[in-house]
Amino acid sequence: MTKVKVLFVCLGNICRSPLAEAIFKHKVTRRGYESHIEIDSCGTSNYHIGDTPDDRTIENALRNGIVINHLGRQLQHEDLEYYDFILAMDRSNHQNILRLDHTNQHHHKVFLMRSFNADDTHDEVPDPYYGGPRGFQQVFEILDRATDSFLQHLTKNFLLNKK
Repeated sequence: MTKVKVLFVCLGNICRSPLAEAIFKHKVTRRGYESHIEIDSCGTSNYHIGDTPDDRTIENALRNGIVINHLGRQLQHEDLEYYDFILAMDRSNHQNILRLDHTNQHHHKVFLMRSFNADDTHDEVPDPYYGGPRGFQQVFEILDRATDSFLQHLTKNFLLNKK
């Protein structure tokens, strides 16, 4: 079976997308799917290339039992070719990703992070960067639910009976 390749994307790749990547990796590993799913994250900007995630993101993840091991990188056109699912944290980054796809060949791979949960009435993951600890916890909880929904989607549509 070919691996399903998943990329989480935010603006700087220091708060939301590395957290989504780490939460999702944790869930995938816990379910024994790590050989079936490849996971990464990046940012649409070049602000934090090579940087570790924001200290507040790392601290919040650890408080919730998640370890983040990531260095920031910027989204590249090659990512559109390589990944099967590209999950944007908000509409602005969603549009930035689509703009990189000059031929419109990869638009079908680009989704908002919260779009896989039918019960979720919001479509964006808020950026906690300018807020305090409560905002980081709120983002953790949103991403925890959103990654559950996305993993259920992958399990139902790609992974059942493939293990």
